[in-house]
Amino acid sequence: MTTATAVLREMRWWDIDPVLDLEHELFPDDAWSPGMFWSELAYARGPQATRRYVVAEDPVTGRIVGYAGLAAAGDLADVQTIAVSRDHWGGGLGSELLTDLLKHATAFECAEVLLEVRVDNTRAQKLYERFGFEPIGFRRGYYQPGNIDALVMRLHVHEHVPETETD
Repeated sequence: MTTATAVLREMRWWDIDPVLDLEHELFPDDAWSPGMFWSELAYARGPQATRRYVVAEDPVTGRIVGYAGLAAAGDLADVQTIAVSRDHWGGGLGSELLTDLLKHATAFECAEVLLEVRVDNTRAQKLYERFGFEPIGFRRGYYQPGNIDALVMRLHVHEHVPETETD
């Protein structure tokens, strides 16, 4: 899939280092470790896959400018991570990444998708609300350090067909 600013493709092991660079830039206090990405990618391929990880690559420079991941278990999926480099904010890339994850949640035959988002991240909350996610609770002190609460949001997949901003 190609957007105006990036090409989406499956994340592979050779993407871990550039993804970690972006991870540390965007989430310096609670960045994922290399082992966390390796572990997730181990479940992202083959007939028994339960994960979907995608990167967004700048078509001119080849630089990774976004990434996202989804885990599925039974009829429930969880958005594990979604990130867009600051220089690509506001261009619809977050919507494209989320659309990709939701299409795969449907392919995994999930009825619901859950996610956690920092209570102070209103930009992300607005994105999720546009896709039909609704707040269902909080996880107190979920993000460390800083003891920041997470807002838990849920989407009933069968009730919403993802739309993109670039259509």
